[in-house]
Amino acid sequence: MEKYQEELSYLKSLAIKAGQAIMEVYEREFDVEIKEDNSPLTEADKKSNAIIVRGLREVFPNYAILSEESKDDKSRFNNDFCFIVDPLDGTKEFIKQNGQFTVNIALCYKKRPILGVIYAPAIKKLYYAFKGEGAYLEDVENGEVKRLKVTDKTNNLIIVASKSHSSQKEKELIDDHKEFISDVIYAGSSLKGCMVAESKADVYYRFGLTSEWDTAAMHCIVEESGGIFRQLDGSEMLYNRENVLNEKGFYVVNREENIWV
Repeated sequence: MEKYQEELSYLKSLAIKAGQAIMEVYEREFDVEIKEDNSPLTEADKKSNAIIVRGLREVFPNYAILSEESKDDKSRFNNDFCFIVDPLDGTKEFIKQNGQFTVNIALCYKKRPILGVIYAPAIKKLYYAFKGEGAYLEDVENGEVKRLKVTDKTNNLIIVASKSHSSQKEKELIDDHKEFISDVIYAGSSLKGCMVAESKADVYYRFGLTSEWDTAAMHCIVEESGGIFRQLDGSEMLYNRENVLNEKGFYVVNREENIWV
């Protein structure tokens, strides 16, 4: 996997650059548009997307790109390599100005994520992983890097739940397993999966709809930290698909014992 070090380094710098553009918008007044699917869109989404897509096309012209805020080029199906991008994951959290939003960039090879970069610009935390080489967290302010590893707990679990997308099924799951759970914490964006990778939580279940760009980078980071990421029916999540919606939901857990579906 040494040949992907260049890609990883570049994705990290690109995510930080996009994060800076996001924060410039965050710190002033901004307008909110509503897209056809009823989800919000801001100037920050657009600026981040332009930086990332332009940067990827310049350096990796032979790789396909699937981004939430770009027109879908279906020629990506013919490419073994596909970048999957969410230029601003957690737009609702961005609008609420609670800091819990991220830039997500993944590289998939033959439908599986092999590189994942997630940058949380409001807290200057950079999560990254590449297949077979582990997952890491870098403090962008001081340059400190630590390797990520999930917990091995099966009791007194911390479950992380969605701040803006909670569901009845999620509440029922928590109620049905409350004897194993010591705390429920709420967070936004792909930070939920990163919290499991970072040992700040143990379990994360998502029953509602997400898309490929919400999960690809997180998927890589979770697995490289020793966690388990699967669709709710237990099957593997694949990427660069015709239907970009993750219709089956997914879970992120620290151990097999905490698979409750």
